[in-house]
Amino acid sequence: MRTLGSLLTIFLVILGCLALIPLLTFSFGLVTAIALFAVWLAPFWIIATSDKTTGFEKIAWLLAMICLSWFAWVFYFFLAPIKRRRDDYYDYRY
Repeated sequence: MRTLGSLLTIFLVILGCLALIPLLTFSFGLVTAIALFAVWLAPFWIIATSDKTTGFEKIAWLLAMICLSWFAWVFYFFLAPIKRRRDDYYDYRY
């Protein structure tokens, strides 16, 4: 009788592990999808919160990322700002 109880316990443990496989794979897939979306969204967040550009130029860079490519983010770091800001025109040394 003890052997039958042990076999039943082992069977239930194996069955429980098999039942957890879909739950674990769904959770892993969901976490992976959220992480990939965060990586995809990060350049948009970086440009939107950057102080390098303002106004229409910032909107143009964001539109370039949406329409052209995610690699526009790389160009942003090398080329932005395209026009100097108005504050840079004035020399504050008197």
